[in-house]
Amino acid sequence: MSQNKVEFGLEQVHVAFIDEETSAEGSPAWVAPQAIPGVVSLTASPEGDTNDFYADNTKYYTSTTNNGYTGSVEFANIPDDVLAEMLGMTVDDNGMLVESTEDKQKEFALMGEVKGDTKNRRFLYYRCKAARPSQDSATSDTGETPDTDNLDITILPMKNGENMLVKAVLELSETNATAFDAFFDDVTLPTVTT
Repeated sequence: MSQNKVEFGLEQVHVAFIDEETSAEGSPAWVAPQAIPGVVSLTASPEGDTNDFYADNTKYYTSTTNNGYTGSVEFANIPDDVLAEMLGMTVDDNGMLVESTEDKQKEFALMGEVKGDTKNRRFLYYRCKAARPSQDSATSDTGETPDTDNLDITILPMKNGENMLVKAVLELSETNATAFDAFFDDVTLPTVTT
């Protein structure tokens, strides 16, 4: 497993949950992305193996596998309805977020823009799963220090036809302004014209 870590300064973070009713094997579909305000950071570390083959007394060939990423997303506060959707929890009639042992995580796409990036790039992780967040609470006697919500996430490869997709990055250019402007309207699968 690689120890390289990629950190982004973020804005415009959105999640789009996979629509299980309209998705089919090798043909995913998502509901419309929704913005989550108050993102603090995203850290994603690559997952996979590197295998070296030696011949002629030297490293002759190297193969690598891409098993996605693991990481975490930190928010000022994750809205209860988003957390409930991610983790399969319930919001009751009184607005109380209820966790049970029967909760089932739901897969989602994670989208955002790299803040302050001179290349003006937007990114998309196609298939993410979140783990239950830990809770840290403490009494403060020196003033207000906001607590944040941290979600550990696993970013998995996603089957799309014959390909296994993990991530996409779109940089604004003279030819893709329409796609760039509509980036957060929907989860976009790659199009390649031959």
